[in-house]
Amino acid sequence: MAEPVRIPNAKVALSTASVYPESTATAFEIAGRLGYDGVEVMVWTDPVSQDVAALRRLSDYHQVPILAVHAPCLLITQRVWSTDPWTKLRRAQAAAERLGASTVVVHPPFRWQRQYARDFVSGIWRMADETDVRFAVENMYPWRYRDREMLAYAPEWDVTKDDYRHFTVDLSHTATARTDATAMVDRMGDRLAHVHLADGNGSAKDEHLVPGRGTQPCAELLERLALSGFDGHVVIEVNTRRAMSSAEREADLAEALAFTRLHLATATATHTAANAARPTDPAARSADGGTHRRVPRP
Repeated sequence: MAEPVRIPNAKVALSTASVYPESTATAFEIAGRLGYDGVEVMVWTDPVSQDVAALRRLSDYHQVPILAVHAPCLLITQRVWSTDPWTKLRRAQAAAERLGASTVVVHPPFRWQRQYARDFVSGIWRMADETDVRFAVENMYPWRYRDREMLAYAPEWDVTKDDYRHFTVDLSHTATARTDATAMVDRMGDRLAHVHLADGNGSAKDEHLVPGRGTQPCAELLERLALSGFDGHVVIEVNTRRAMSSAEREADLAEALAFTRLHLATATATHTAANAARPTDPAARSADGGTHRRVPRP
């Protein structure tokens, strides 16, 4: 008898950035309607994204948990929650604790934030030691213009070159960096705590395509996570700004969710079927006369 497919414990969340230029409130509504497991709040210029009480009300009303908080690390959010980067992180931590989120996503500093960059690795460790919230540092990419390349992040855009307790891997960023996503995940190892799932074609622009529409190993990564028992969050963080209507935007987000759930389940289904097909009788013979060993089922 076939064994049931076991879906991994990883939860699939929607980044509120995925509905831009629509609002944070719209992201909760769409996440609830499409059946996402939760949201990751991108703290940015939308006042609701900065307001913990408002976020709690949205979460309660739509019955959509807040699984992660993305600290305001973008150029356009330099004045959100203070101009001091450590204050931003402390406020992100406090928001995550109050909202029941397990993860704060943070980018490495910009190079011109010299003092912040100098203390960043040790500072993230200190903050991580003070809370159960995971600070998952996200891989970035070089900035490119024509044939020129600028290293905009410090200590490194490739965060695996530094020592952090937890990582976020972003597959749109690996595409923009033109780096091997699988090799990066290998370097992250069991410190990979969070995934930003999106696709890209290696453009100089950070594309954040719907998974499956670019060249990144999105399906392969999901299947690998499923087989490894990954229990972090997989967050759909895609660019839907070119959607011609709200319905088209929602269709893209439904496609991204279906893609993610399919490939998380495919790996466990394939693994289960492969184990079920192996003979469990020690006397069973292979075609070349060898004896199959008994293989316990997962």
